[in-house]
Amino acid sequence: MKPPQPVHPEPVEGRRGKRPAPIPHHKEEAALLAAGYSLVAGLDEVGRGPIAGPVVAGAVILGAPSRRSWMRGIRDSKALTRLRREALAPVIEREALGARVGVSSVEEIDRLGIVKATRTAMVRALDKLTPAPEHLLLDAFPLPDVDLPQTAIVKGDATCLSIAAASIVAKVARDRMMDEAGERYPGYGFSTNKGYATPDHLRAIEELGPCPIHRLTFSPFIQPRLMEDAQ
Repeated sequence: MKPPQPVHPEPVEGRRGKRPAPIPHHKEEAALLAAGYSLVAGLDEVGRGPIAGPVVAGAVILGAPSRRSWMRGIRDSKALTRLRREALAPVIEREALGARVGVSSVEEIDRLGIVKATRTAMVRALDKLTPAPEHLLLDAFPLPDVDLPQTAIVKGDATCLSIAAASIVAKVARDRMMDEAGERYPGYGFSTNKGYATPDHLRAIEELGPCPIHRLTFSPFIQPRLMEDAQ
């Protein structure tokens, strides 16, 4: 039997002529490992922008990359097709030293605001992560209430291997939640739009009104009529 082959990404999904996605590196993790940190976690979130559904955070501890061919397929989740992400996510969850997701609900987003709800999801992912990390790598989204050393990296999901891995597990988890939401609340196209404000999604809201997973503190729900319809 042939050994399993690593999953290699394609260029940015569905766009001919685009440059291939950047290849995330392991430089930040390597420097921290050399400095004595043995457990370095990358974190990323998915779902801050949609008008429906939860925000989901991923936390991943990859460990040293030597002789781990499966890591070569890791890219920013936005640069991978859904099939690539779904192939990589279980490999990351199985092979990484630790991989977990945390979720903040629509109710929490409306009550706390999207920034605090996002940080709450990230802390929940960290709380479930075993082994516990010693240093955090974040996609320019620091966690001021977490008492751990942190490094915020601009565009970290595209350039840092651990953050890119976290983006994949978070994206796959949230996509599945939105697929389930599409079955519970038909007519909004959640399995396709993932809660983003696409023209078809906005037309469905005009026709059907908001459903329980719409974020009523986001536009267009701050309009009085739609707020009343959701009561």
